[in-house]
Amino acid sequence: MAGLGLKTITNYEKGSTYPQNREVYATLATILDCDTDYLHNEGDDFIGMAQREYGYRGRKGAEKLITEVTGLFAGGEMAEEDMDELMLAIQEAYIDAKKRNKNTLPRSISKSLRVALLNKSVYLD
Repeated sequence: MAGLGLKTITNYEKGSTYPQNREVYATLATILDCDTDYLHNEGDDFIGMAQREYGYRGRKGAEKLITEVTGLFAGGEMAEEDMDELMLAIQEAYIDAKKRNKNTLPRSISKSLRVALLNKSVYLD
């Protein structure tokens, strides 16, 4: 009905992957007779974007961030609108940090080579 495989739906249920297209949420909501917002939240968009841009580690980092920040809101007195704004600001800061870190050398390079390359780049600039 939704044009999705069993493995894909299972991964959605486990939270290991998320629909990358909002239309999938609409189709699933129609099939399940529920509101689209029940299935989808802005955290899903953030996690999906982090995975597309930064791969597995980006997705895991985004999931951890969402979990930790959501825990801060539990039982709090903050207005829903303020919580949303804070969550978006934190997500933007995460993406900004990931973009800045993309310019660093990969961890797979040995420490001595990394130091040599970084020192050389200082002289080249």
